[in-house]
Amino acid sequence: MSSDFEAYEQEFGTLTAEITSKIGRIPKLGGEEKTQLVLNVDKQLEEVRELLEQMDLEVREIPVQSRGMYNSRLKSYKQEMEKLEKDFKRSRIAYSDEVRNELLGDDGSSSESQRAHLLDNTERLERSSRRLEAGYQIAVETGAHQRQAREREV
Repeated sequence: MSSDFEAYEQEFGTLTAEITSKIGRIPKLGGEEKTQLVLNVDKQLEEVRELLEQMDLEVREIPVQSRGMYNSRLKSYKQEMEKLEKDFKRSRIAYSDEVRNELLGDDGSSSESQRAHLLDNTERLERSSRRLEAGYQIAVETGAHQRQAREREV
């Protein structure tokens, strides 16, 4: 069972890396090229959603004593998916803001740059916090499983 889950994890990592790369390119593009990339990312996000559903089904088939660890990992992947969707939405809007600023002659690039930098750092901090929480949860669950195993031996 867990080997299927691990295969899904690898696919998840590959897909999310591709999506992240494409999301970074979206604000820099325009016209048909941007439209095609947005459609492509949309399709890949749907693939990730389906992959998470498959992972969820796999977790349900894993024995109860191991399920907690996989549930924690799945929860972390779902949080990453939410972040990707937010980034995707933000990247599509970023181009619109650039066009609006060009048309209006508004050159707030330094404050926008600072704002973007602050948002990036905040998101990075949130991601790190989620990973630490997930790691702590896994450590707690592993410790509980080990205690239970020792109690059974006694």
